[in-house]
Amino acid sequence: MDAMSKEIPQRLAHGLLPGDWQELCRDLDMPGYRADQIWKGLYQQRISSFQELSTLPADLRAHLDEAVQADPVRLTHVDGKPPGTRKLLLELEDADAVETVLIAAQGRRTVCLSTQAGCKFGCVFCASGQAGFKRNLQAGEIVGQLVAAAREFGDTPTHVVFMGIGEPFDNYDALLTSIRIMNDHDGLNIGARRITISTVGVVPGIERLCTENMQIELSVSLHASNDEARSEIMPINRRYPIDTLVRACAAYTEVSNRIVTFEYTLICGVNDSPECAEELTARLGGFACRVNLIRLNPIDEYEGEACSEATVKMFIDLLHRRGINATYRDSRGRHVNAACGQLRLRAAQNSMHALPEKMTT
Repeated sequence: MDAMSKEIPQRLAHGLLPGDWQELCRDLDMPGYRADQIWKGLYQQRISSFQELSTLPADLRAHLDEAVQADPVRLTHVDGKPPGTRKLLLELEDADAVETVLIAAQGRRTVCLSTQAGCKFGCVFCASGQAGFKRNLQAGEIVGQLVAAAREFGDTPTHVVFMGIGEPFDNYDALLTSIRIMNDHDGLNIGARRITISTVGVVPGIERLCTENMQIELSVSLHASNDEARSEIMPINRRYPIDTLVRACAAYTEVSNRIVTFEYTLICGVNDSPECAEELTARLGGFACRVNLIRLNPIDEYEGEACSEATVKMFIDLLHRRGINATYRDSRGRHVNAACGQLRLRAAQNSMHALPEKMTT
């Protein structure tokens, strides 16, 4: 069987919750404490094979190696060097590959994770969906990226942002499972307030998150101040226009007590005028939120240009005068094509064939 036709194992170790391990041990007539040993081995020792868990009986290790994939992602390439931003190319079991970004700064170890192989949402300035959409990642593949990052850092990451390839809310169940695994205090122990979900504005996903009773940080890619302009650069707006999106975000702030961040990429002549800034304040002035301004990061497929530094200053000053909490962030990782909008679906083999599926309405 060639790599492209290989099936992903039914159970990935990094996709199983503590209760799943307890059930598996019961099925094998093993005491419950074995599940705790396995869990700590996966996330504290960061094992890549169950054979490394010498505390387990040999027959249990052998069975686990047959029944569960211990390490569902394989690091194949690293761009960048510490202490700077690094981009990991991680091969999946079916020969797809995703990119994961490591950012170290001031005692923080942040990992930018992918949730899909490709993206179907077609934002014109984002490289992630230019090759089309292939599939959702399993929870074990999402968490597996974080474990690979921990190995590369040499320590457990402190913060997680779901801002890599794909739309997190388009893979909601795997996303939430991965968050619960990362959040477990006996494992990676990453606090909910140190986990950020970035969405293009999938309103049903935001509404579901309102019911989870979790204080996850929410970041929304807005990038325009009116529906006409946003629909041109982000097709998702034709389904969920700005006012609908803002209402969902305000509801999330109300139930979670977390301030939503609206990401706004400034594109010269598209969304960077004083009138756009005024429109933006009118849209967002009704609830406590934050606007994070970013200058456009170039990709080959989009001819738009970043605005000037003077325009950034004008835009942010106007927002401040209107009482909007706004910040400007200079994207990290541009030197390794790892800045916002620059991550791509790549393949371990040149023969990869991405499906040309994109959202158009």
